[in-house]
Amino acid sequence: MFRRVVLAASLFAAAPALAQERQPPYWASIASGQAMMRTGPGRNYPGTWLYQRRDLPIRVLKTYPDWRLIEDPDGTRGWMLVTLLSDQRTAIVRPGNPRPIYVKPDANAHVRYLAQHGTVGRIDHCQAGWCHIAIGKGEGYIRTADVWGVGDNEVVD
Repeated sequence: MFRRVVLAASLFAAAPALAQERQPPYWASIASGQAMMRTGPGRNYPGTWLYQRRDLPIRVLKTYPDWRLIEDPDGTRGWMLVTLLSDQRTAIVRPGNPRPIYVKPDANAHVRYLAQHGTVGRIDHCQAGWCHIAIGKGEGYIRTADVWGVGDNEVVD
């Protein structure tokens, strides 16, 4: 019985570590309400940007033990401590006109509402150029071309 508990506990503890060891590049998001970007992979490197936007999508470009070289939606690159990041998939609406959020993944479907540039939402799944997105209490489907945080032909389960 004791072995089962220890084995279960070790597997549970290893799960976040395995998720953090994915091969770059990959999408992630900022988990913390405040996250410092630095010029190098360590607290001794100067901070360049303080993010105060939880769920902001980022692209992980490189890994170094507990640090990740990331790129933000504006193209800014720097290093961030892995504990400040989440595997939660999010996306941000691209610049330009407000983008329609549809009832179903079909351009002929009813438009539920419009999302402004800079709006961040959580992504549940994507397929065939569409993503199901939750923005606050609203949800619907948006084209992958209208957001940053998902590849054009990426499938998200």
